[in-house]
Amino acid sequence: MLRYIPLCFCLLTGASGVRVNAQDTPLRAPMDIPLYLSGNFGEFRSNHFHSGIDFKTQGVVGKPVYAVYDGYISRVLVSPWGFGKALYMTHPNGMTTVYGHIKGFTKEVEDYIRKQQYKRESFSVDLQLPEDLFPVKRGDLIAYSGNEGTSAGPHLHFEIRDTETEETMDPIPFYKSRLKDNRPPRLQGLMVYPVAQKGSINGKVEKQAVRLATDKSGKQRIVGKIEAWGEIGFAIKAYDYMNETGNIYGIKEVILSVDDQEVFRSNLDRYAFPETRYINSLIDYEEWKQHRAFFSKSFVEPGNKLRFIESKNRGVLTINEERTYLISYLLKDAYGNSTHFSFEVNGRKQDIPKVKKPEGTEHFSWSGDNRFGAKGVRLHIPKGNLYTDFFFEYSVKEDENALSATHTLHNPLVPLHKEAELSIKIQKDSLENKNQYGMVYLNKGHRTWKGGTYRNGWIDTKIRDLGTYTVMQDTVPPKIIPVAPAQWVSKRAIAFRVSDNLSGMEIYRGEIDGEFALFEYDGSKGLITYKFDPSRLSRGKHSLSFVVTDACGNTSKYSTSFIW
Repeated sequence: MLRYIPLCFCLLTGASGVRVNAQDTPLRAPMDIPLYLSGNFGEFRSNHFHSGIDFKTQGVVGKPVYAVYDGYISRVLVSPWGFGKALYMTHPNGMTTVYGHIKGFTKEVEDYIRKQQYKRESFSVDLQLPEDLFPVKRGDLIAYSGNEGTSAGPHLHFEIRDTETEETMDPIPFYKSRLKDNRPPRLQGLMVYPVAQKGSINGKVEKQAVRLATDKSGKQRIVGKIEAWGEIGFAIKAYDYMNETGNIYGIKEVILSVDDQEVFRSNLDRYAFPETRYINSLIDYEEWKQHRAFFSKSFVEPGNKLRFIESKNRGVLTINEERTYLISYLLKDAYGNSTHFSFEVNGRKQDIPKVKKPEGTEHFSWSGDNRFGAKGVRLHIPKGNLYTDFFFEYSVKEDENALSATHTLHNPLVPLHKEAELSIKIQKDSLENKNQYGMVYLNKGHRTWKGGTYRNGWIDTKIRDLGTYTVMQDTVPPKIIPVAPAQWVSKRAIAFRVSDNLSGMEIYRGEIDGEFALFEYDGSKGLITYKFDPSRLSRGKHSLSFVVTDACGNTSKYSTSFIW
């Protein structure tokens, strides 16, 4: 049985021992507009759980953002990716609040960041701030909402974290009175899984999707019968809903019972960031990769260490009597709205075909180190990277004209929790600059540069996905494309787009009159822009230099002059 640690979001004990809960800690709304969510806490995302809630900003950027509680600005982050621009506030009650994807900070904070960017000669900065630099009171203006970084549209990402442990938790209990929700979750799909070598469903040993139907009253039922024998498990696809929005949200709590006995419970109200990639074990990873559908398992793989799951016999059901088993799901949201869904599994004794070890495969175990070697390739998956056992398959495609053979290391439908170590031998080692070699991941016609380190005719790198790999070279410098240069002076902004044939842009640097100039990189738009700064740029004629280097060290330079 997986050890379960009860986690109650509404109660937080910080480093100082101060106990915080939603009832006696009135947090201000971060914006003075009607509050609606475009995303809730713990939603399933690619390789991670959503770490906060997303407040809608009426489809625009620039909404004033206010401190929800007394404290101080303890960290500011500027990056082309992720949160883009983010602000962290530490509060005296043991919690930290985070405001992400913001457009900008207050002038005082902006000026401080700008000085640090010029001092470090870098657009991207991650600044830890002392307590006495920017003290803030509840309700003070701290930022403006935006769409920066990896964002699909204007919104404010908001988090509450335990300052001491840095665990993130569901903010909704603090805003229940401001958010409307009387709509229950709803089931969208059901999948049933026989345990390998130990279970059978309708005479088959493969997972099976179960069709659902809805009657005129809205009640759901399964279509057809489920006849099973041995050990089986279930997974569901389900969404939650809120009032006055068309968005869909993740389910907060899932409870599975068999004959009125609870066998699985998932209550996602708090987690630590090192746990977030375990989502790939909680979901049916194959369904996500192939069909972009999130099926949440109600059974626990042996390598899954999520603490917000409680289970009996890891949620695996044993069907060993020829009778009817009553299966029941209870789905809950943060407001207590719930949906019950029940169906039957008929125990019917049937043969459980033994699956033989496929020819040419190796057994990989979740509980230990796993190594594979063949001509020109070495793979090491350290302990702690697999969630369950599987039979590893390998194939190779030789090409005497290529730098290396193309090696298929199983397939990308088996997730890795951290990283595996991969080495591929170069069969035509002709480059003088060994840094121009790199590992490349091939998937459906796309090439993704993984890079690596040259070692005596081999390339070593770390990978996070199984699949197809080869070695390629990048000897071509990036392309620098000026954007509307005739309008630079009138718009008081210089802009470039950069493209690279393979390894991707690694660093860039802009200079005006031989001095560092702050070019801001918008990763979502692919724009690198310098905005004229009268405090640093005088009127007159100036020389401009813009240099870009890719991950293989290939460099391009653009030079010109302009008069302002």
